[in-house]
Amino acid sequence: MEAFTSGLISLDDALSNMLSRITPIDESELLPLPQAAGRINASPVISPMAVPPFDNSAMDGYAVRMADVQSGTPLTVAGKAFAGSPFNDDWPAGSCIRIMTGAPIPAGCEAVVMQEQTEQQGDAVVITAEVSAGQNIRRAGEDIRQGSEVLTAGVRLGAAELPLLASLGIASVQVLRPLRVAIFSTGDELQSPGQPLAAGQIYDTNRFAVHLMLNKLGCEVIDLGIIRDDRDALRAAFHEADARADVVISSGGVSVGEADYTKQMLEELGEVTFWKLAIKPGKPFAFGRLQNSWFCGLPGNPVSAMLTFYQLVQPLLAKLTGQSGPALPPRQRVRSADVLKKSPGRLDFQRGLLLRNAQGELEVKSTGHQGSHVFSSWHQANCFIVLERERGTVQPGEWVEIEPFNALLEG
Repeated sequence: MEAFTSGLISLDDALSNMLSRITPIDESELLPLPQAAGRINASPVISPMAVPPFDNSAMDGYAVRMADVQSGTPLTVAGKAFAGSPFNDDWPAGSCIRIMTGAPIPAGCEAVVMQEQTEQQGDAVVITAEVSAGQNIRRAGEDIRQGSEVLTAGVRLGAAELPLLASLGIASVQVLRPLRVAIFSTGDELQSPGQPLAAGQIYDTNRFAVHLMLNKLGCEVIDLGIIRDDRDALRAAFHEADARADVVISSGGVSVGEADYTKQMLEELGEVTFWKLAIKPGKPFAFGRLQNSWFCGLPGNPVSAMLTFYQLVQPLLAKLTGQSGPALPPRQRVRSADVLKKSPGRLDFQRGLLLRNAQGELEVKSTGHQGSHVFSSWHQANCFIVLERERGTVQPGEWVEIEPFNALLEG
């Protein structure tokens, strides 16, 4: 099997390396729209109809013909048109038709005059404003043309997409099956929340956080719990995870400690592409391939685990499901409100709070202590402050690059 690469590699190189190896899954199923929320559509959706399906009124008012309007004489009301109840009778010259918003445009109608631009004169209507041909008429297919592509493949279906499909009369949609992701944590020092801590133990934050994020991403999670620092137990966990999942995610055991057996198991059971990144926090992140699945080894420190999941695992899962569009929000430049301590050498992701100052300008503040064990920094932040690899300490007023959190890290 391939040995671990010893040098530090950049985040961009690591991400490019990972994604270049990934082939999206192609297994799909047909689901009714209410059951498809949060799923990824497997193929483009073509509109079976035009939207709107017929010319209709954009206003409550009066349907008119231009020749009748130009005469300047009051127009009698020949009938009414409602949404769902069109006007289909004869339409005499010199008259208009009372029409409601959404009602089909009567044959021969050339404009709709809003009721605020008319006056009643007995049983007739006087037009009080200029009329332009085609005004206040929604044309068939103005929103969506029949046969046009309304959704590309790889779109996560939510509150914007599913009602759109429903408006086209589409009752079900072909979606990719959920990714199966096996997770486990390693280390004798870990204990599950709710259990008493023995001397030297801490609670397993990482697996809980990863489980929550995978749920948000619509994955099927296979939770194998905490695996103690025992080669046989770890080997058994890897075999089970690889047999059941598309992706295996471990937490801990990828640094350089004497009891960190994860790297040893990976060298024995799979191929490892890299395991050291030139980022802070999150240097000890491993990526590779097992017999049936992809493997991501997260660092044991909670902030490092969250960061590497967000920056690396999230795009990997998006690529596996063929999602269109970037997995991460675009970065932008703002001024720092604080001193940001940093040593050159690694790309630094500090947690920040993006806000507007008293002058109405965007600026970013630090959440304080940036240690990889300070998990409370996530709760206080809404963005990453991304400091270049060779940059040193930042002074207040200097420009920095920030990356707003996406929905994965929102409430």
